[in-house]
Amino acid sequence: MTRVLILLGALILAVGLLWPYLSQLGLGRLPGDIVIERGNTTFYFPLMTCILISLVFSLVLWVANR
Repeated sequence: MTRVLILLGALILAVGLLWPYLSQLGLGRLPGDIVIERGNTTFYFPLMTCILISLVFSLVLWVANR
């Protein structure tokens, strides 16, 4: 369990450090992401981005378990 927590912390740290470069990839503004703007409020739900990230993580875990 401690190994998993250490790896999770390292992953979060790596994503935080690489965030300026990752934001240039266009994730978060894919076709299929839901954006509702009304007046001063904006509701944003990155549906397609979540599906894409889920597929990538599933592929990585599948390869790791083989």
